[in-house]
Amino acid sequence: MAEDLRFGIIGAGMIAEYHAQAMEAVAGVRPIGTFGVIPEQKEAFARKHGMKSYATLEEMLADREVNAVSIATPSGHHAENSIAAARAGKHVLCEKPLEITPAKAQTVIDACREADVILAPVFQYRHGDAAMLVKEAIAAGRFGRILFSSARVKWFRPQSYYDSGAWRGTWELDGGGCLMNQSIHAIDLMIWFAGVPIEVYGAAATLTHKIEVEDNAAALVRFANGVAGTIESSTSCEPGFPLEVQVSGERGTATLAGDRLAGWNFSDRHPLDERVPALASGMGDGGKDPKAINVAGHMRVIESLLRAARGDRSGIVNPLEARYPIDVICGIYEAKKLGRPVPLPWKPAE
Repeated sequence: MAEDLRFGIIGAGMIAEYHAQAMEAVAGVRPIGTFGVIPEQKEAFARKHGMKSYATLEEMLADREVNAVSIATPSGHHAENSIAAARAGKHVLCEKPLEITPAKAQTVIDACREADVILAPVFQYRHGDAAMLVKEAIAAGRFGRILFSSARVKWFRPQSYYDSGAWRGTWELDGGGCLMNQSIHAIDLMIWFAGVPIEVYGAAATLTHKIEVEDNAAALVRFANGVAGTIESSTSCEPGFPLEVQVSGERGTATLAGDRLAGWNFSDRHPLDERVPALASGMGDGGKDPKAINVAGHMRVIESLLRAARGDRSGIVNPLEARYPIDVICGIYEAKKLGRPVPLPWKPAE
């Protein structure tokens, strides 16, 4: 019989709710139980979804019914939880980012590889119909030579958003601000379209919120194949706008707004063009409200993990590629500190 996925969810907050709802909507997948550090929150989450409530993480990982673990904790705890799950022989579904530094992200990648379990990074925007069409068009040579790949995330978060959790807006557990938490999806897409990043230069500042980390940033990225990339990132821009990723080549340009194709302009015609009017992923966008997304994107990520558990790993995000956005983001922080471009992969200054 094909393997089903039976999840333990680590965490019981907002993103854990999306994970649970997505699991309940995918045939062959179900949430089994949860562990969280806030007892009342954990118990309420377990009751809502008819799950077990584990007293400890060790109890969850020892449960033989659980064969996969969802990491839905603050970002700075992703490595410790992912590694524990991998060593217990569980497949790992990890929210973005894998961790808050490239070195910590690499420990997650290594642990899953050594345990021979599947690591599924949650980059749901890659699974959107529009993003997949752009990727297919790049592979088909639709753009000719790619020249530019850019990410623009002009979102809005009120101060109350950061005040809602002690970990939000901190270096220790959020790992950064608008770049690491909000813009990482758009940065992942621009890299997915452009190739391997090799250098970054940028600036970041805290302008409108009382937080440790940045709420506004801009950067230039250089890719190994000569593509140039730009990043604009903010949680200060009222009322908040859909994230935008744009790819330009010598034959045309495609623009994504959220999970929607907002522009498709080329100098000639191609059979792929016929699919443009029918695109409708329906994942939503968090530009104005982090709860404005729905579970469609997470369902697609979980479906890809289910197929991988059954032998087809073609839809899983390459874990090394899940490290690239962290390299770029940490590189921007380093470039701000040093006042010069930073080569990638990023390594902390000696």
